[in-house]
Amino acid sequence: MFLDDDLDADEHGGPRPARQRVTGWRVLRLAAAYTGAVVGVVALVVGVVVAVNMMGTATNPGGFAAPAAGGPRAALPPTVELPEPVAGTGEAEVDAVAEPAPLEEPTELSGAAPGATPIEIIDEQWIATVAASTGIPERALTAYALAHVLSSVEEPDCGLDWATIAAIGRIESGHAGHGSTVLDENGSASPPIIGRALDGRDTAKIADTDGGRFDGDTTWDRAVGPMQFIPSTWAKWGADANGDGIADPNQIDDAALATARYLCASGPMTSVDGWRAAVFSYNHDNDYVDEVAKVALEYAESAG
Repeated sequence: MFLDDDLDADEHGGPRPARQRVTGWRVLRLAAAYTGAVVGVVALVVGVVVAVNMMGTATNPGGFAAPAAGGPRAALPPTVELPEPVAGTGEAEVDAVAEPAPLEEPTELSGAAPGATPIEIIDEQWIATVAASTGIPERALTAYALAHVLSSVEEPDCGLDWATIAAIGRIESGHAGHGSTVLDENGSASPPIIGRALDGRDTAKIADTDGGRFDGDTTWDRAVGPMQFIPSTWAKWGADANGDGIADPNQIDDAALATARYLCASGPMTSVDGWRAAVFSYNHDNDYVDEVAKVALEYAESAG
């Protein structure tokens, strides 16, 4: 309406100025003004989009269309003597322990080579070097490394590495450093790490399955130990990695190997999708999976 507006007053109620005669040159100047305004608006929009993308890239290096984060492929830790699988290990044994063991009997599963302790299996210099570069306590790192080594024997096609197990250990319990808990020289968490009652109040609802054997609660189950296994899950995947004849979720070698077995049961972790599916099976939360990926990649990069 600008060019043929016949109203006698402007938007403030005052008289409009006399109209200028519309000429070809005036039309061109008006068109140029409109074009300049449009170009300016387009440039502003483009600038905003670029700026937002730059900020997004700063927090997400892959940009807004970045693929989902996957885990690392950390190298197998060096061993003093690679343990040989004990008779009955592998897939057949996993099937054999699928049913919960009687509570009064220790769960006996394969683990370290007979007579060898976890500390004697993993190269001490590697432990010291990687612990210093990653900040993972040496005793916890030993457990994660042992689980990687034993997993590579039991499930060679899985592709799980120590960095992924370590990331879960940090997120679940701060490497068994939650609250006042510390790891003793045998790898046992003291005092034990016991989660909240799974009574259905902002949690899953899981009635007691272990008679309070692991979590001390005869009414509800609770997550237990450095890797936070619930008793019913431990009954299926519990492991004896330190070779003492007892599968104990509060003992970090046992807990780390059980974590490895649980993850590998979902299938190979050698692809991004496979890795994410395995970690998702551990905790059904994509934000959790992303956090594990972030921490695991940091550990693998720091270890070199």
